[in-house]
Amino acid sequence: MKEFIISQAQAETAVLVAIVTSRQDERKTAEYLDELEFLAETAGVRTVKRFTQRAEGPNTTTYVGSGKLAEIRAYIEAEAEAEREVGMVIFDDELSARQLRNIEKELKIKILDRTTLILDIFAMRAQTANAKTQVELAQYRYMLPRLSRLWTHLERQGGGSGSGGGKGSVGLRGPGETQLEMDRRIILNRMSLLKKRLAEIDKQKTTQRQNRGRLIRVALVGYTNVGKSTIMNLMAKSEVFAENKLFATLDTTVRKVTVQNLPFLLSDTVGFIRKLPTDLVESFKSTLDEVREADLLIHVVDVSHPDFEEQITVVDKTLAELGCADKPTMMVFNKVDAYSFVEKDEFDLTPSTKENMTMDELKQTWIAKLGNDCVFMSALTKEGIDDFRLQLYQRVRQLHVQRFPYNDFLYPLAEDLDFGSESLENI
Repeated sequence: MKEFIISQAQAETAVLVAIVTSRQDERKTAEYLDELEFLAETAGVRTVKRFTQRAEGPNTTTYVGSGKLAEIRAYIEAEAEAEREVGMVIFDDELSARQLRNIEKELKIKILDRTTLILDIFAMRAQTANAKTQVELAQYRYMLPRLSRLWTHLERQGGGSGSGGGKGSVGLRGPGETQLEMDRRIILNRMSLLKKRLAEIDKQKTTQRQNRGRLIRVALVGYTNVGKSTIMNLMAKSEVFAENKLFATLDTTVRKVTVQNLPFLLSDTVGFIRKLPTDLVESFKSTLDEVREADLLIHVVDVSHPDFEEQITVVDKTLAELGCADKPTMMVFNKVDAYSFVEKDEFDLTPSTKENMTMDELKQTWIAKLGNDCVFMSALTKEGIDDFRLQLYQRVRQLHVQRFPYNDFLYPLAEDLDFGSESLENI
């Protein structure tokens, strides 16, 4: 599946395209394009221009309409004349085979959509056999309904049985269609093999989970790039790969962690994202089994992100799709060190928005209803880490005592502990 991967060595440039609708205003579209640009950057692609089109919804044939496509083409040609060649055009939504075909015909340049870009990043990030198998399966699932686009350069030639030939005529299939059917069969066979391989890996992982005993399982979940791996490294004293790029973690990492004398298993999982391709969710279900089997979820949120509330909604929706909506959950608002706000002028009488709120004011919003089920911290500076460890200890102890009532005396109540007396260096 190498044809999917964008080579980082090429340092290609890209144009981004999105639509503005009644349900997705200009501010929201700009934010989606910011994320798409971050995805492109993660894939090693530099963005040079953005185009938006106002519409009720995506055009079924060209996504943005012929006029906007002509404008994009004019820009690409002008850049080429100035020897600043644009390498690709990336669309913020998943494109159908028909849209891809028509856009490529008009722009005559490499076309990607958000799904392809995410698949590219997953392919680059995959390190283990499990992750590589899951990504390859997702790529084939994406490619299968779009195979006909790959054969548009072949003319469908009539053959054999005369010139009339109605619907039932034999011998009218041209070489393009024959090759298409052959490719479809090869891909379906490959997908079947990959599914069997994933089933075997899943059995091995199930055995591994059973061999871990009956320790309480805690899973870090959240939007991509919110700091889950940094928290994992902090708590488990491990060296899980953490980077300020999207999808730095693909494979689930599990570590045994002890807070005071209470042991439990902590797992770091792949991050979620808006418009996460269904094929990826389906392919990564075995990886996400750690989430399904967890006794407690730690939902990590990047509180410094301007639209963290929508990110929470995206994660909650994905968890619901996995059947994990009712699991005990602890909210961790991470990156408080990066939180910023715009102070309102004293004569500004308009209602305060999230952008104008101090951290203390933010805590008094709907977040106040979470009570002890949420913590504000910074995994980078370790601000609030003692409160996080205290709350985590309390939740894990409660689950442990429910499972092993006779162990109640082994672990003191949270209020009897003094985390502040411990050195942060010993976490």
